[in-house]
Amino acid sequence: MADELPSRHPVAVLIAVCLASASMPLAFTGPTIALPSIGMALGGSPVSVNWATNAYLLTFGSMLLAAGALADRYGRKRVFAIATAGFAILSAMLAFVPDMTSFNLIRAAEGVMAAAAMSAGMAALAQEFEGSGRLRAFSFVGVSFGVGLSLAPIASAYLYEMFGWRSIFGLVVAFDVAAFVLGTFYMVETRDPAATTVDWPGCVSFTVALAALTTAILEGPGRGWSDPMVVAFFAVAVTFLVAFVFIERRVARPMLDLDLFRYRQFAGVQLLAAAPAYGFVVLLILLPIRLVGIDGMSAPEVGQTMFAMSAPLLVLPLLAGSLTRWLSPATLCGLGLVVTSLGVFWLGLVPIGARTADFVPALLVIGVGISFPWGLMDGLAVSVVPKERAGMAAGIFGTVRVAGEGIALALVTALLSGLAQSQVSKIVSQPATSSLIAERLATGNFGGASALAPEVPPPTLLASYGDAFGALTLCLAAVTLITAVVVFVSLRRPAVAQG
Repeated sequence: MADELPSRHPVAVLIAVCLASASMPLAFTGPTIALPSIGMALGGSPVSVNWATNAYLLTFGSMLLAAGALADRYGRKRVFAIATAGFAILSAMLAFVPDMTSFNLIRAAEGVMAAAAMSAGMAALAQEFEGSGRLRAFSFVGVSFGVGLSLAPIASAYLYEMFGWRSIFGLVVAFDVAAFVLGTFYMVETRDPAATTVDWPGCVSFTVALAALTTAILEGPGRGWSDPMVVAFFAVAVTFLVAFVFIERRVARPMLDLDLFRYRQFAGVQLLAAAPAYGFVVLLILLPIRLVGIDGMSAPEVGQTMFAMSAPLLVLPLLAGSLTRWLSPATLCGLGLVVTSLGVFWLGLVPIGARTADFVPALLVIGVGISFPWGLMDGLAVSVVPKERAGMAAGIFGTVRVAGEGIALALVTALLSGLAQSQVSKIVSQPATSSLIAERLATGNFGGASALAPEVPPPTLLASYGDAFGALTLCLAAVTLITAVVVFVSLRRPAVAQG
């Protein structure tokens, strides 16, 4: 419910939310082109460099539901204004940090602000539009997210090339300042009178579980999976996950209504939410690191190369909605993921040292394939449950998508490091040295990796990384293909609300 009528400027409100939505992927993928340089400039270890992205995704994903509850209680306009202003300030601060620890702490704070801006912005839009207009408004937000993903690699690359890595956060600041101004002037304040409490026990237990799991996965390759600290983090993750389920079953206003998972199609949509993580999102992070640090591309070349993968998201998600007149969402999503899987497999065949033209065909296939589930999954998230639960369903979907991306990135980074170590150990006999070399290769620090084994010819070390990356893409293609089958089976019936 709202305590005021919608504003008389719904288009301005929509633009504000779209600008904030576009800034989130800019902040997520923009720094990846410069991560090797950021790590060297700030004295970061391989693990701390990995946290530069994971810290953002971790807090973003774990705080979405709690942020939505705060917006309902304290006001959507107020939370949106605080979040967009905070996001802009934190992004500017990143340009002046003295070390990697400060960088990662600010990235974590950015994730909190991103969660608040998204939750409050989407709730505000729901008050501004009705019926088909609401669906169109939400689709524009999805397109804006795609614009951010498409713009981030090439814009960040040119900023980095011309002004250095500290400049790449300027675009994020500009987007969020504009969102703040529009939201402040044109949004009206709305609240949910029934939202009198926030499920803080659920929020804390979920966040601790997710943080412990991510930490364990990131620390595992370097310390060893049987290391007491790694085992302890896994134990903490399981303990707090069990506590979270216990809390959500008993609290009056749960952060996450577990009963929604009794709808088979809803469970399938959650898997669909996580599907792009392995065939698309992790490549937005890992591939620029490879292109800069291993293949030796310049930043503009990397931006042009990555644009081939994200450009289809500018157009094709809208086409996916039109195609549902002839093909079911299950078919479109399943086929899209199959095409994505083929593209990921093709990417693994591109040799080390290749140039942009060699990568473009595979990346275009990935981008085209992922565009179809990308264009449908937000609508599916709320259409497969009773309409009175649509708000909660959207919140759960967003949480699963973002938190799943964080876990996927941690898993895939650990897997790449492990695969690299298995290859390096064939040419470097000392296990400790091969582990350090693998960690540096995985974070694009080829110079640091080569310095640890000066007796190994650079082409041999590059070949080891190439074999590891090829094995990784094979794993990602297989996961995406299996997901395609499961998603198709789960969604094969028409998306009609049950119960």
